[in-house]
Amino acid sequence: MNSNKPLVSIITPSFNQAKFLRQTIESVLTQDYPNLEYIIIDGGSTDGSQEIIKEYEDRLAYWESISDRGQTDAINKGFAKANGEYLAWLNSDDVYQPGAVAQAVDYLESHPDVGLVYSDCTFIDAEGRTIGQFPAAQTDYQRLRRGFVHIPQQSAFFRGDLWRKVGPLDPSFYFAMDYDLWVRLAAQAPVVYLAGRVWASFRLHGDAKTIAADARCWPEMLRVHYREGGKWLSPIVIKYGLRRLAAPLINWRRKRMVGSEPKDEK
Repeated sequence: MNSNKPLVSIITPSFNQAKFLRQTIESVLTQDYPNLEYIIIDGGSTDGSQEIIKEYEDRLAYWESISDRGQTDAINKGFAKANGEYLAWLNSDDVYQPGAVAQAVDYLESHPDVGLVYSDCTFIDAEGRTIGQFPAAQTDYQRLRRGFVHIPQQSAFFRGDLWRKVGPLDPSFYFAMDYDLWVRLAAQAPVVYLAGRVWASFRLHGDAKTIAADARCWPEMLRVHYREGGKWLSPIVIKYGLRRLAAPLINWRRKRMVGSEPKDEK
């Protein structure tokens, strides 16, 4: 670690993702940033993930592999152990692109008023091939409240002091815990999109939550809307209605992108 650079803590929650986990770990540990604290919280995997993590344990600040209450709980457990001035989490099937951490820190260091910075993110398939682009765009608290999210979680970095003020993630959320956090962070400080820089890749595959359980996202977003004092007749509620109508087509297109067969959703 280099004390001349602010500490960045990165959390990876994982459960039975051995197929992709090594690529995720390598994408973090090969970053050209000298002061990283990397924490892996595994939910008791039985697919060989523990053996992969052990190969890297001398380069990890902390890791565990015990049963937990799911992804949101794992992220909260990781951040509870984090000491970084800047924070991020990277799921165990996603990857960082070279230079992501250093670029994010440079921006946050030179813009002390900004609470969160994010950049572009590609979609990749199970084999790591680029299959699309996340629709990242500038947003803010008011636009987030209207359902204009546009923040790829994989390429988002935020200030640790803000996390400690508004966190942790709500463990009752399965899908929209990141949206909930973006709203809380944006209420405290500006969020900024840096266009033209790809910091991460979001993996779409048949078992990914975005494919298998997307229908759970918007109802959770509406919970945030109403918690923040939102009305029933508002843009985000209208968008939810339109999204429900378009859901079969959207899900069919995503499944076609990753080449997965349709599954029964519960």
